[in-house]
Amino acid sequence: MFIMGIKSFQGARKQQQKESESIPFKVRDYMTTNLITFKPEQSVEEVIDGLIKNKISGGPVVNENNELVGIISEGDCLKQISDSRYYNMPMAQDNVENRMIKNVETIDGNMNVFDAANKFLESKRRRFPIVENGKLIGQISQKDILIAALKLKGQNWK
Repeated sequence: MFIMGIKSFQGARKQQQKESESIPFKVRDYMTTNLITFKPEQSVEEVIDGLIKNKISGGPVVNENNELVGIISEGDCLKQISDSRYYNMPMAQDNVENRMIKNVETIDGNMNVFDAANKFLESKRRRFPIVENGKLIGQISQKDILIAALKLKGQNWK
C-alpha cells in the first residue's frame, strides 16, 4: 500500500509593510505649508484686507525669524472694529500685536490625524500651527483633517 502525503505550497510570502509606513496618518502629511502669515507691526486693516483677499478666517503671526508669536482671526479684527467705533478711535492706530492671541496652542506634526481631530473637538479651534525647532513650518485646519479622513476612508483606522 502506497500512501501519498499532500504537501501544501503557497509560495514565498511577500513581506508586509507596516501600516504606519504605507498609509500617511500624521498631521505633517496633511498640513498646509504655504501659509499666509502676518507681522506683529502690521495694521489690523492690512490683516482684514489679507483675510478677505485670501478667503481665510485667520492666520499665524510671525516675527522676522519666522518664529510664531501669535494668531489673529476674523474675530480679533471684529473686536477692533467694534472697539474703534465705540471709543471713536481710528482703526489705523491699532496693530496686530495689540489684537492677536499671544498664548498660541500648537500641535505636533507627528501627531496622528485622528488624535488631532480629537484636539480640535476639545479646543473648539479652527486651526493649529505646527512649530519645529522654534520655527513655524505649517498649519493644520479642521478642513485638512476632513480631507485626510476622506483619503483614508476604508482603511483600518487604529
